Amino acid sequence: MDYRRFNNTIIARIDRGEEVHEKLEEIATKENIKLASIYGLGATDKFRIGSFKVSNKDYTEYDFEGDYEILSIIGSISTKDGEYYPHLHISCGDDKGKVFGGHLKKARISVTCELTINVIDGRVERQIDEETGINIYKFD
Repeated sequence: MDYRRFNNTIIARIDRGEEVHEKLEEIATKENIKLASIYGLGATDKFRIGSFKVSNKDYTEYDFEGDYEILSIIGSISTKDGEYYPHLHISCGDDKGKVFGGHLKKARISVTCELTINVIDGRVERQIDEETGINIYKFD
């Protein structure tokens, strides 16, 4: 992984064999990021997505292995209890054009992943929403 910061924008490259969440947390920690928007693309050979079920307040998870193009990674960094909190979604396409997507649980990069991280001055905390069971933005 490598990256460069240009004012409030970070351009990052995650390399073959590296895991997206691990490297994103490494960047956020090093750069002291408390709030940001993220988008990216690339390729993965192993990823896990989740689909949230409000009825049981939990994710159903799905694993994929093979050659997949990352069509988009989109999401945010915020904080929960003052700590780093990522929220990412991913869509990936296979060699037949079928696309799978959902909440990104993990993804191992097979070729490269290019991320753009737009750092926002400020902080937004998350808190659990009892009705849905997810961590939502909390504005004081």
